[in-house]
Amino acid sequence: MPHITLAPASVSDLDALVARRIEAMRESLERLGHFDPDRARERFQSGFVPAQTHHVELCGERVGFVVTKPCDDHLLLDHLYIRPGRQGAGIGAQVLQLVFDQADALGLAVKVGALKHSASNRFYQRHGFQLVEQGDFDNYYLRPAQQR
Repeated sequence: MPHITLAPASVSDLDALVARRIEAMRESLERLGHFDPDRARERFQSGFVPAQTHHVELCGERVGFVVTKPCDDHLLLDHLYIRPGRQGAGIGAQVLQLVFDQADALGLAVKVGALKHSASNRFYQRHGFQLVEQGDFDNYYLRPAQQR
């Protein structure tokens, strides 16, 4: 599989990122009866920081995006979305390794939330995340800081 690259996002990318997020989450949200594209846009837009957002590119094609936010004691993996037609091919695992490399260089744990009943829960558990909390709609995971 070709390696992915990350390209910085800009303010002008907001609409495309929201569309990608909705595309990736739609099935899981519909299954729970919580699909609302306006709410999805508002939630993403309220926390959008272009400097923390990167497009995931495969051979020049934008296939997803990732958002990481440094916090005091951890790196928050706030968003990781891969287009549905590109999921299951190892792209997300490559992105996750880049996130781990970033966190490890900073000596930080990685935290992530996943919508309950989403396949992303299995993905994060396969990659070393441990369930630490459950909310009404989301599960929250932690990958402890790694020693270098």
